[in-house]
This record gives sequence, structure tokens and C-alpha cells, in this order.
Amino acid sequence: MTTTSATPTGVRAWQVVRYGRPTEALELGTIAPPRPGPGEILVRTSASVCNYNEVDGCHGRYLTINPPLPYTLGMEFVGEVIAAGEGAEPWVGRRVMGTGTGATGAHAELVVGPVDMAFDVPQQLSDVEAAAFFYPFHLAHLGLHERGRLQAGETVLVHAAAGGVGSAAVQLAVAAGARVIATAGGPEKLDFARGLGAEVAIDYRDGGFASAVLEATDGRGVDVCFDGVGGDVTLESLRCLTRNGRHLVIGFAGGIEAEEIPIVNGRALCFGNFSLVGVILAYSDPALLPPGSGFNPTPPQVGREVQAHLVELLAAGQIRPVVGRVVPFEQLPEALEDMEARTTMGRIVVQIRP
Repeated sequence: MTTTSATPTGVRAWQVVRYGRPTEALELGTIAPPRPGPGEILVRTSASVCNYNEVDGCHGRYLTINPPLPYTLGMEFVGEVIAAGEGAEPWVGRRVMGTGTGATGAHAELVVGPVDMAFDVPQQLSDVEAAAFFYPFHLAHLGLHERGRLQAGETVLVHAAAGGVGSAAVQLAVAAGARVIATAGGPEKLDFARGLGAEVAIDYRDGGFASAVLEATDGRGVDVCFDGVGGDVTLESLRCLTRNGRHLVIGFAGGIEAEEIPIVNGRALCFGNFSLVGVILAYSDPALLPPGSGFNPTPPQVGREVQAHLVELLAAGQIRPVVGRVVPFEQLPEALEDMEARTTMGRIVVQIRP
């Protein structure tokens, strides 16, 4: 293992020790320093980010990421690489943003992550801004461009447009020359979405959105739906798709239980003449997985290409990270509960080290 300095003997970390609300499930304690394996880096974290799947993890209802208790919560990090495993030595000393191995471990002073999911922080971004940049823009870019094949002049429906990933999708769609229809909850969030470039903003709390979307498109419907909510929002969205439309299944912020529920029956899919498109941000060599695993990650080279394009758009002023709030490390549980209550906009960044 290659290092730049001595590794601390104890690391502060937020761990899920029981299931319940974040303030009930999480405890701030000291753990042994993690060690990077082959292809991994050890990062001294300066910031992490709150995610909906972490709320679900606290409640014990997120089956995709469900390690035995106790475990260190946290998917995304920003910080300095202080050590590296075999094959990752060139990363030592670099300022990076990425995800923890197994999408856990980031809400801690040290975190281990795979180099396939790590990227250099653009020079013009602070650590806090970088924390709000990596995951939302990479996921939105993969959805809109690689999977959604978005073209200039098309119309995109973006749900939860005032959130971290939704706000990135609005900006990227506008930068691609698309027309954006956004949904959000409440006047403040609607104004926020318009400020990012949405031409039409619809309050989903007024009793649905399909009629308003169809009215805004003269009955035609949208070419692409960027859906990170799931559940009933997905079902209503399918009424809004035009012929050859693409519905992007990004996530399940409306309730992780929807992850296990079939989205649509064959008849609706056939008659609708649209496509259901799955999207996941997971850069890894597909050849390392057993055939028939059902998991099809994106090759790391695609991630490098996405990063290069995003940096170009950032430098041109066409996109920007949206930091809704910065909270001290000690206030992480309360911040996750605010997210669960839908009272936040943009990304909640946790400042671990100033």
C-alpha cells in the first residue's frame, strides 16, 4: 500500500447501529481506519453528501445496500487521497470526488473507494461544490445522453427538479438544446426550477401533473421523462410520453418500496409505443462480473468521457452544482430527517473537515 502520511489510529464515523429514524439509527463513534485493496484509494474526507437511500438505510428498508449492523453510512465523498492499494498508486495526493466501496463508508473521516468511481475535482470547484457536482451530474448525463439519447429540440419532463439530481438534469437538458418541463412541490421550488432553465414548472401537489404536461405539449407528450421518484409518479408519467418516448428510471425517492414493484404491464408498454430505460451510476469493468448476474455496469472509460464533457460545460458556465445547505458533521442525522421531510432543495453537503 502506497501512502503520503501516517494513517490515524482512530476514525470518527457515523454508523447505523439500529433501524429507525436517522436520529435514532445513527451513532457517531470511532472505528478502525479502513484499508484500500487492489484498485482502491483511501481518502481523507473533507465533505460527504446526504442521499435518500441513506434515509432508507437507516430504516432498514433499502435492500440493495443492506450490510450487517453496524456499518458506516454514506455514499459520496470529496477529499485527498492519502493511500492506495495495488494498481491505484498514481492517485495518491490527488483531490478527488467519488463513492465509497459498496456505496457505504463516506460519512467518516476516512473512506475507501474504487478508482473506477473516483474523479479529479475540477480546479474551479471548492470541496463543498464538488460534493454537489459528481453524482448528480454523472447520473443525469448518463440518463439523458447515454441511455435517453436526448436530441436538441426534444422535450424533457424532469421530476423533483429542485432536488440534487433533478436540478442537474434540468441544466443538462437545457444545455443540450431541449425544452424542459419540471415538476416540484411548492412555489419556491417551482421558481427555483425556472431559474435553472425550465420553461414550464408544475406543482405536483396540486393533484397530479399529466394533464398540465399534455396541455403544455399541445397533447403530444414528452420525448424523455427523467424520473427519480418512482411509484405513482412513474405510472402517471407514462401517460405523458409521446410515440418513441423514453422513460428513464433513475431512482425511487418517492419510496424505496417501489423498487420491488413492477412498473407497467406488457399491454401498456405495447400500446404506448414507448421505451422503459433503466439508469444506474456504476462505473466498473463488466468483464469482472459473472455472466447472467443481471447487473450491467457502465465501463469506466465512459465515466471518463462523461467527466470531460461535464468539465467543459462547467467551464462554459452552462452548468453549476446546486448546494442547498452545508451542515456540520455532527448534524448529519438531523439533515437526513429534513431530507426525508422534503424540506430541502439542491444537495445537502456535510462538512467533515473545513
